[in-house]
Amino acid sequence: MEYENKLVLAPMVRVGTLPFRLLAAQYGADITYGEEIIDHKLVKCERRVNECVGCIDFVEKGTENVVFRTCNQERNRVVFQIGTSDAVRALTAAQIVCKDVAAVDINMGCPKSFSISGGMGAALLTKPELIHDILTTLRRNLEIPVTCKIRLLRSPQDTVELARRIEKTGVSALAVHGRRVADRPRDPAKWDEIADVVAALSIPVIANGDVFKYDDFQCIKDATGASSVMVARGALWNASIFSPLGKVPWEDVKREYIRKSIFWDNDIKSTKHTLKEMIMHYSSLELPEGKAVIKSESLADLAKLYGVASYYQFVNENRFLVNGIR
Repeated sequence: MEYENKLVLAPMVRVGTLPFRLLAAQYGADITYGEEIIDHKLVKCERRVNECVGCIDFVEKGTENVVFRTCNQERNRVVFQIGTSDAVRALTAAQIVCKDVAAVDINMGCPKSFSISGGMGAALLTKPELIHDILTTLRRNLEIPVTCKIRLLRSPQDTVELARRIEKTGVSALAVHGRRVADRPRDPAKWDEIADVVAALSIPVIANGDVFKYDDFQCIKDATGASSVMVARGALWNASIFSPLGKVPWEDVKREYIRKSIFWDNDIKSTKHTLKEMIMHYSSLELPEGKAVIKSESLADLAKLYGVASYYQFVNENRFLVNGIR
């Protein structure tokens, strides 16, 4: 995995599943992060080859829930992000998936209460010794790259000091979200503070924050000096942000997402969540489309709603034929 001059899909909970990652890659994303998976969840999983769908599933024992789904097409691109507060448990989780992903990333920036209350995500930012323990443990025992994603600390100096300590663990790259834990999405990302980190490190830095169109990729690189750029909301609202040819109409992107969700038999709740996030940006869930998505109970319902019912029927009647010609 290389981290120079890459366009990166950020990790997004309930959004960064296989269909969305492949959608972003189709439009030009070089590296695609999966949604954060908590280590407690992953250590309860077993790896299964899903011959019907043509993918690899990590299934929670007892519940049969698919916790993570990937495929050979993204093997050299997908980054598995772990939520953790314990080095040994993080390693156990990483070893379960390491042969099927390109890299492992530790979430050190999530400000959500479920993550912080468990000592994970942004809670790690104030625990440099634990950060060192987790990252060095992974680096010593894994053959794939190890990275992490952080937010800005209270002062630029604090952020730089932490970044330097992270670099010493031997990680391959560091992603920096240009906001502090208390900042909201509406608060401007502080590109200048990302630049401070870039200037202090020799490893690649991935800049994240306020990238909403293709030209912003170069703008944030110029402003920060970062090696690569990561985008979250801009990709969620229209995954074709990664295309140098310009954005594809939103309606077409939605339909392609539905097709990929059907092809990879994506969880209906995850699919609806992503669609609702798209709709809320451009329109309203109170309008007919939004209400129809909310009422949908299956991928078949969504296929009918978005005019791809025949595609749904073909895929589900010809699963093994489709898998054979991937």
